[in-house]
Formats: sequence, C-alpha cells, structure tokens
Amino acid sequence: MSVGTVTPVPPFSTVIRTASHEQHTEAETSAFMGDMLRGRLGVDAYTRYTEQLWFVYRALEEGAERLRHDPVAGPFIQAPLMRLTALERDLAHLRGPEWREGLEPLPATAAYAERVAACARDWPAGYVAHHYTRYLGDLSGGQIIRDRAEKAWGFAHKGDGVRFYVFEEIANPAAFKRSYRTLLDAVDADDLEKRRVVDECKRAFALNTAVFRELGEVFPLGA
Repeated sequence: MSVGTVTPVPPFSTVIRTASHEQHTEAETSAFMGDMLRGRLGVDAYTRYTEQLWFVYRALEEGAERLRHDPVAGPFIQAPLMRLTALERDLAHLRGPEWREGLEPLPATAAYAERVAACARDWPAGYVAHHYTRYLGDLSGGQIIRDRAEKAWGFAHKGDGVRFYVFEEIANPAAFKRSYRTLLDAVDADDLEKRRVVDECKRAFALNTAVFRELGEVFPLGA
C-alpha cells in the first residue's frame, strides 16, 4: 500500500504575502507613486501624500492603544514601529508650525482610515492585516521613497521631512521583519479566520491604491 505525499502547510506569513501579491504590486506600481519616485512630481505632491499618511496612521495608532493587551493584535503593537510623532514632525517641516490648519483627507483616505478604525474597534485580527501592510511596507519599500525625497527635494539625510521612514529604534530591519513574520505565523486563529485576514490584507492594499489613484488625479503628470 502506497503512502500519499503530505503537502506541508506554508507559514501564515507566506500565505499572506503570496495571496496579496497582485494587490501589493498594483499599489506599488500606481501612476502617482511611479511619477513621484521618478522625480516627475514636485514637493507639493510629496507633501499631500504625507498628509494622507497622517490620517491613516492616526487611525492605526489610536487603535493600537486600545489593542495593546489584546491576545491577537497585542503582540504586534511595538513602540519602535510607531510613526505618528515622526509624521507630525515631517508635516511641521513641510507645512509649517500650523500644519493642522486646512488639513483634509481625500475621500479615499477617509475611507481607508475609517476601515482601519473599524477593525481596531471590532475585529483585532483584521487590524493585524492593516498593521502588516503598512509597517512592513514602511520598513521595505518606504526606504525607496525616503531616498528619492532626500535627493529630489534636498531634505537632510534621515532628517525632517523624511523622519516617517526612519526607524531609529530598529537597528536591524531585516531581523525585525523576520521576527514580525514569526508573530504572523503564530497568530491564534482557525483556517476560516486566517482566510478572512488574508482578504482584509487584500482590501488594505486596495484602499491604499485608491488613495494613490486620487492623488494621481490631483497631481497628474506634469503638474
């Protein structure tokens, strides 16, 4: 009697990354982001993008305070990742000391922030999906944005204007990302819940892409 081959179950972090690859790629290759990274847009476009990030990270980090002791989301709430203070310092540099005046989210940004807040309030595992797509992205592709901003608009290396991308308390980003993925692999959820988290991860990337799309309408190529 032959024994069938048992296919190993991939780690949850691998499942998330693989399943959301298409949505992730769509976000990374948006026209707005491509134009900004190629130096085709001015610092005003970068400033508006940074403004939109503030609304999303306010929702993420207000939610983090509520979820700090949650058994599912709590292990992901780590001080070295927090970005809101750095974002506010960047906005003060970009918009001046009264940077909050006239600050408005785009409709897509408001929808994104509202979804993050809803997950933080009602569904901790869904919040983890948003946490993963944002913070691991900041540690990876976000560094490309920082480099471009420093070169294109003369910001000091890792200084005001790009502090959002500078994780001063994370000495080894590669090791940190490995430990983060280990946390994902250890999430206490059944298969159905994990599928829901994967779907929410896809949704997070789609919400981010919608923000890029609206920014592209505000700053068409050549603006």
